[in-house]
Amino acid sequence: MLNLKEKLKNLPEKPGVYIMKNSQEEIIYVGKAISLRNRVRQYFQSSKNHSIKVSSMVQQIQDFEYIVTDSELEALILECNLIKKHRPRYNVLLKDDKSYPYIKVTLHETYPRVLMTRRIIKDGSEYFGPYTSVFAVKKTMEAIKKVFPIRTCNKKVRKDGSVDRPCLNYHIRQCLGPCTGKVDVEDYGRMIEEIIQILKGKQDKLVEKLEQEMKIAAKGMEFEKAADLRDQINSLHIIAERQKVISNSQGDQDIIAIAMDDVGVCAQVFFVRGGKLIGRENFILNDIMDIEKAEFLTQFVKQFYDNNSFIPKEILLQEDIEDIEIISQWLSDKRGNKVYIRKPIRGEKRKLVKMVEKNALLSLEQYSGRIKRDRDRRYKALYQLKDLLELSETPHRIEAFDISNIQGTDSVGSMIVFEDGKPKKSDYRRFKIKWVEGPDDYASMEEILLRRFKRGIEERENLREKGIPIDKGKFSKLPDILMIDGGQGHTQVAQRVLDRWSLDIPICGMVKDNRHNTRGIYYKGRELIMDKDNQLFQMITRIQDESHRFALAYHQKLRGKSSFSSILDEIPGIGATRKNALLRHFRGLEGIKKASLEELKRVESMNERVAKSVYDYFNS
Repeated sequence: MLNLKEKLKNLPEKPGVYIMKNSQEEIIYVGKAISLRNRVRQYFQSSKNHSIKVSSMVQQIQDFEYIVTDSELEALILECNLIKKHRPRYNVLLKDDKSYPYIKVTLHETYPRVLMTRRIIKDGSEYFGPYTSVFAVKKTMEAIKKVFPIRTCNKKVRKDGSVDRPCLNYHIRQCLGPCTGKVDVEDYGRMIEEIIQILKGKQDKLVEKLEQEMKIAAKGMEFEKAADLRDQINSLHIIAERQKVISNSQGDQDIIAIAMDDVGVCAQVFFVRGGKLIGRENFILNDIMDIEKAEFLTQFVKQFYDNNSFIPKEILLQEDIEDIEIISQWLSDKRGNKVYIRKPIRGEKRKLVKMVEKNALLSLEQYSGRIKRDRDRRYKALYQLKDLLELSETPHRIEAFDISNIQGTDSVGSMIVFEDGKPKKSDYRRFKIKWVEGPDDYASMEEILLRRFKRGIEERENLREKGIPIDKGKFSKLPDILMIDGGQGHTQVAQRVLDRWSLDIPICGMVKDNRHNTRGIYYKGRELIMDKDNQLFQMITRIQDESHRFALAYHQKLRGKSSFSSILDEIPGIGATRKNALLRHFRGLEGIKKASLEELKRVESMNERVAKSVYDYFNS
């Protein structure tokens, strides 16, 4: 702690970013400060005013670093970049940092197009969105193309006036054909302006105009034209249905509200463009430690708009956030003009925030209900396992092992982990059998268990010597129960391994029927019967299926590599260099098989003799 005290004394009174690390030198928190000296020191003062989250984090801090910046704005940008890069445990982390689809009108082109894109670039185009559904964007664009025969190809209309052969869309009247040189730029531009008005939600005048034209066509007995106009009107109605009017404001707004409970936090964003709701998005985060709404909203806003390329004119929030002025300045710089962040107190905007808050609460209730039902099923299965095996405590960590091979080749083992009844994939491990030759499942199982527990015991001793918690190693956590794919013989092998280190861990064999489906578990010399409808049987089935899947996937990967490479290895004169050259040149084994002798000679590092060996191998 002396090192920390010295560092705290030397902290500068300047803006910057601080980076907290634990004993493994992992970054656990990144924050920004207008004064590094004042902000960082607060963490190491009296803990009585700290939240549960901060108290937990401070206990793990073994070191920190800081980066001085010229301004608080620079510190904010750097903080966002570091959080995105390192994803520290104690920062709020958005798991969904996807890019949203937009509709782009290429106004910088002589004859503009309407496209879908996920990137906003300053190229003179106009963008509409973001939309939360690619399906909605495609349906909107389809509706637009039914009404307006705009070009969809990327042909460049030549400035010298020369023409090109039009494509099929021109002949079926789905494109005016600017490439023919017969389309007036101003007429086409008026059509694009009507499209822009529709995307802004102002299609009423166009619908009225088309309805009048449809009536005139019907009276004039032009029924085909009237039917086309009717279809165009229906397409415009489809677009209008996707744009719900919720605000009298004609500007662009994002409305953000959150709901919190003991399971997690739901942040909901409504995207309002021109007073119309064009989409909404949910972000549900669990494993959120004690945190205030304002702090969560602050971190959410920074991460959400750091990932999002479109910044609206106004952002409405249910709570005031920290650093509101500097965040507003940052977003204004990104947008190119002033961005307003507000917590409305009354009126229409307050009602909008309340509506979003209500939707966030409903979404969180649905999510929490699913999580709680799943948790109840998992814990019920664990309680049933405790009673069935007559254990003193409910098991927390289950490790399952399986062997996979075909006629003894490429034997592999898998270790999968279930904690509290659900998979913990970060703890899965794979073993390539090293000591056993031939198809000997018992010996292979003994090998992987010996390697697993030898490594685990050694790691625990090393961690204790260094004063590090013993659960921080790759194998140092020991299971409460071992599940072995097999019956009596496999459990006896496992027991021999545990006896070597005097480990008292219950061992269960997962037994299958003649159809390779889970039948039950073998424990202490007898097979235990379970009701196939109860939660425990279903959990055992999931564990057995998952351990088999994981082992088989690794075996197939190794077998695929060996069978793929061994064919070329059998050819005289082919070493690693020539093999790689052949594979690169012909893009795979099938290309090599089909190659002529002359084509083989042209490959880098090949001579006529070796090329003929390859050709003869596949063609003799």
